[in-house]
Amino acid sequence: MVSHGTEAAAPPDGRANPRLTALLTCAMAFSMLQLFLLGALGPRLVDDMGVSPAVLGLTTTVGFGTAALLSPVGGRIVDRTGPRRSLVLLLVASAAALALIGAAPGAGLLLGSVALGGVPQALANPATNKAVLAAVAPGRRGAVTGMKQSGVQLGAFAAGLPLAGLAAGLGWRAAVWTAACAALLAAGWAHRSLPADPEPPASPAGRVRAPRGMTAWLCGYSLFLGAGIASVNTYLALYGSGPLDLGPAVAAVLVAVLGVTGIVGRVGWSRAARPGRAEWLPALLACGAVGAAALIGAARWAGPLVWAGAVAVGVFAVSANAVSMVLVMQRAEPGRAGQDSALVAAGFFAGFAIGPAAFAPFAEAGHYGLGWLLVAAEFTAAAAVAYAWSRRDRVSAA
Repeated sequence: MVSHGTEAAAPPDGRANPRLTALLTCAMAFSMLQLFLLGALGPRLVDDMGVSPAVLGLTTTVGFGTAALLSPVGGRIVDRTGPRRSLVLLLVASAAALALIGAAPGAGLLLGSVALGGVPQALANPATNKAVLAAVAPGRRGAVTGMKQSGVQLGAFAAGLPLAGLAAGLGWRAAVWTAACAALLAAGWAHRSLPADPEPPASPAGRVRAPRGMTAWLCGYSLFLGAGIASVNTYLALYGSGPLDLGPAVAAVLVAVLGVTGIVGRVGWSRAARPGRAEWLPALLACGAVGAAALIGAARWAGPLVWAGAVAVGVFAVSANAVSMVLVMQRAEPGRAGQDSALVAAGFFAGFAIGPAAFAPFAEAGHYGLGWLLVAAEFTAAAAVAYAWSRRDRVSAA
């Protein structure tokens, strides 16, 4: 990758600093932790605050809608200011959003806090991708990208097991405030650990532009993929504690299972996403996600299938977003990695905003089977978009 603008040359020895990888993974975890917490603690919020399943779904819509709107601007900010400033801002905003969620007396402040949580989501992918391009040699970028993208699923695991366990003992507010304190500590770590950013360029980085070429296709793919994943994240615990009679604590473990398998899947598939092979992986992973949705729906008649479905969502659907980011870094124009990453993320976040809102009426009516059918349709649409792009790309390269 040619150095350009704020993108420094990567080290030539092919090695990656494990502390940097750990920090980037941590940043990705905190960027979406508030929404995983709302999903895992959903049954407790419904009981304690009196919010309805529809309002719970609206939190996801508000959070990711804000992130989708801010992402193109966030990518431009990252390209200008550099990864260190951006990552510190990301973690401080995450801490503030979590603290406000823990203090929320009702749905109004809860939704406002989740909207603030859109800021770290908008910064996460461009800031961490810029850090990878600046500090990691090309041969190691796929592995490091998979690891840091797995941080999102690490957040799901933390929400579904340790934080949900803390909520069972001390209350859900204490669990959220604990997460807020951890985010502040991570902000201090980022400020101390990362090298200073270069001075911003005298002229603005390229104007925010509409996605084009591969970026446009990945935006469409990510839209459908995100819609399906967000519905699973938001309603899987409610589905488990309601129709499947698992209870709130066991249902929260479903989110943790999804998180663990997502970590493994993102690391593994990102390592496999080498040029010439990466172009076909998005369609393959989306097809696997269709099967995962079918397993979750079939759990209404065969309960243990919900666990297999949660595993499959992590291995296939969740992993697909990491492969998208590998493709962006492999093909981004010099100096455009932040903005192109942000544009693809905007499509993903838009899907996250739309998916739970579309699922909510089925959850309200108790028709979860129709909801999971909708999720399967969204993953099918993602597979179709990815297949069409990969064929077009192959023809163009011929």
